[in-house]
Amino acid sequence: QVQLVESGGGLVQAGDSLTLSCAASGRTLSQYAMGWFRQAPGKERTFVSYISQSGDRTLYADSVKGRFICFRDNAKSTVYLQMSSLTPEDTAVYYCATDRGVPGNKMSSYVYDYWGQGTQVTVSS
Repeated sequence: QVQLVESGGGLVQAGDSLTLSCAASGRTLSQYAMGWFRQAPGKERTFVSYISQSGDRTLYADSVKGRFICFRDNAKSTVYLQMSSLTPEDTAVYYCATDRGVPGNKMSSYVYDYWGQGTQVTVSS
């Protein structure tokens, strides 16, 4: 079993940047491809980004493409989500999750099994 802990959230202004971290314990993170999701108040959890085990492949939701960058440091068992040009629409709780390794759409939450507790990102206008 792997435990995930997100950090780095906070209150920022529109146009600011923020980098989230997802640290793993229990198992080495290099075993897993990873996903980032977010959930805004009153809305469903939605896909943000995906990164392969080695980090050589990434996917992004259209809403964050060109503004967010996902990368990882397997030696530190940590995955990062670098966010820039933030807008109030990015306000949400951000979650990281491990890819269970089954075939499927990496933008769908069902392919992920272990989830962190989330970190709040609030962007003021």
